[in-house]
Order: sequence, then structure tokens, then C-alpha cells
Amino acid sequence: MGGREASRIVRGMRASEIRQLIKMKPVELDATRRRLSACHDITDLRAAGRRRTPRPVFDYVDGGADEELSLRANTRAFRRWRFQPRTLVDVSEPDTSAAFVGSVAPLPLALAPTGYTRMMHPGGEIAAARAAQRHGLPYTLSTMATTTIEAVAESAQPDLWFQLYLLRDAGLNKELVDRAAAAKYRVLVVTVDCFVTGHRTRDRRNGLVIPPELTAATLASIAGKPGYWVRMLRSPAIDFANFAGHEAVTIEGTGALFNPAITWDDIADLRARWPGRLVIKGPLSPADCLRALAVGADGVQLSNHGGRQLDRAVPPVSTIAAVREAVGPDVSVLVDSGIRHGSDIAVALALGADACAIGRAYLYGLMAGGELGVDRALDILAAQFKRTMQLLGVRSVAELREGGPELVVAG
Repeated sequence: MGGREASRIVRGMRASEIRQLIKMKPVELDATRRRLSACHDITDLRAAGRRRTPRPVFDYVDGGADEELSLRANTRAFRRWRFQPRTLVDVSEPDTSAAFVGSVAPLPLALAPTGYTRMMHPGGEIAAARAAQRHGLPYTLSTMATTTIEAVAESAQPDLWFQLYLLRDAGLNKELVDRAAAAKYRVLVVTVDCFVTGHRTRDRRNGLVIPPELTAATLASIAGKPGYWVRMLRSPAIDFANFAGHEAVTIEGTGALFNPAITWDDIADLRARWPGRLVIKGPLSPADCLRALAVGADGVQLSNHGGRQLDRAVPPVSTIAAVREAVGPDVSVLVDSGIRHGSDIAVALALGADACAIGRAYLYGLMAGGELGVDRALDILAAQFKRTMQLLGVRSVAELREGGPELVVAG
């Protein structure tokens, strides 16, 4: 049929007949939902979040240490793996649930601890925890949170984990651990790669401080992102919620709070004090993972802090196989740093991990749309992971792990 003939037919059709052929999509009136509906992967959420957030805040989330070599290497390391799928397998009802750190979740995923989260959006930690609860996933609250241990527990009850930086103030360490136990947090995650802060060049250039201070640069960012500042001004002031009262410091300056003299003996003392499960976050070698288990840890979280601490550190995904061989099949092994797609989760599990933890991926969603944005990030990753499993020809997480050496090969 020629173009003229088609045009003549269309002109002769009634509007009702055209509507039967073309289903018009309803217009979404809510601006946040409309914005999020246009985000189809984590990269889209990152772009949407960047448009709504002042540069110093976005750079805090997006940046890494020094030359950001580890930051870039983390994502590349996941992408060097290639899939070798099985064919003609009934994958109509794949089981994406996974057991890790003494519990079962509908997805092998946890929300990692992130500092200063209310700086990205007023919903902050509570918004992220509520989204985690709706998805049945663990949420990890940071020592450097902008919402208290108790407030998160009162507002949302997912599988709550508390992340601890070992501080110079030993009494404060004990207080934080006891508060988390009293608030029914199930897992204590002790970070061991942040006894001094990495040199985060973007933050230093931007002069980012907590609590935020009014400077010439701040005034310029207000002019560029007025909506962000309106949201902030309508919300309670941002501070270190779990030990409020400290003077404003740069992000790099928070290192003065950390204890550079910590040893494995400190971990053993925490094990004796903490009644729940214990995960050590930050080891990157089989030897350190075995040390963690020797002092009573229930699991390890392989991490280079998302490329934010020691630049040029090895990507955690590249250490999974060796760590699994060293610790055996029964120890919970999580991995973070560089996860941006559900396929990354599949790669990690095929290499021997039990689950992954995400930070930036859900923070991009938070910046793009608050609590709904975190929901969107988790929905995207869940759909991608399920589809990857189906296309790989595996029906469960157990099958994915068992068949890992055949399903995933180095590219």
C-alpha cells in the first residue's frame, strides 16, 4: 500500500475507529512518577538524580578516591564476564529467593550503608528502609547516618542491619552497638577499610561539609537547583544523627572520628558484646576473610568501599572465587562495589557469592524521586536479575550458583 493510499484511508476514518487501533497511554499527572517512568535502568536514574541535585551533593554520591581508578574498575570488572546459557529449560517460574546471613530474602540483595543520606533527599534513610521493607530486603543503617538508629527502627522494619565504624571513642562504639541491639537490628556490619578516610578529590574541591554551611558556592548551587533547597529547608536540619553536636567538618575531616589503631582483637571484643549476626565489611583477600571467621564473624562483605577509600584496590568481584574456596560453602559471602545491573548480581552469584549489596544504585533513585525512586531502583534490578536467570536457563538461585563455572566465563 502506497503512502498516499494509506493517508486517504486514515483521513476517512472516524476518531472512534482510530482509538480502537491505537491505545493512547494515559498522561501521568504526578511529576515524580512521570519522571521515574522514563527511567528504565540505573543509568537513567543517575541522570535524573543528577539533574535535580546540586553538584557537590551529586559528586559526593558519584565520586571516588584520588584518580577514581577503583571506581571505574569496579563496574568494568563485572562486565568482563560473559554468559554461556543453557537452552530449552522451563524457566516460566524462576525462584529468585536467596538465603544469606541467617535469613531468606526474595532477591539476593541488600541495601548497603550510606552516610549523610538525607542530604540526597529529605526522605533519607527512612525512605530507603521503607522501600527495602516493601521488597523484603535487608537495609543497613550507617554510623554516619542522618537519622537515628531508633527512628529508622520505628519507621520501617525490614531486616535491619547496623553498620559500625570503629571510632576513637570506645565508649561511643559500645553505646552504638547496644542501641542497635535494643532497637532489634539483626546484623552488625563492621567496616574495616575506613580507619582513615580516602582522599576524595571531588569532595575536597567542592568543600562539602556536614552540616551544610551557607557559602558563596552554596548560594550558587541554590540558584541552580532551587527545588532541592526548598525540599531541604522544609525538612529538619542535617547532622550526624547518632552523635549529634559535632561542629561542621569536611567529608574528609570525618576521618578524625575514626580509630586508625583497630586490630582483630577489637573485632573479637565486638563479637562478645553483640548478640546477633556479625558481618565484616571490607576484606579483599582470602586470608583476611579467614581471620574474620576466626574471631567469630558469621559472614564477610567483599568491598573496596565503592572505590572511595584506597584507589587502585582490586575490584571485589574478582576476589569472590578465591574467597569462596577458602571459607567453604556455608559462610555467607556478600559483595558490593560496582553493581549497576541485575546481570551483575547474576555474575556475582555464579562466581560464588550469596548476595550483593548496593549503595549508589539506590541513592540515584533516591535523588531522582525520593522513596518512589528507591522503589524504582529495586524494581529495575529485580526485573533484570529475573530476566537474566531465565535467559541463562536456570530456575533458582541455587542452580545459578551450582552451575556457575559453566554459565559464566571470562570474556
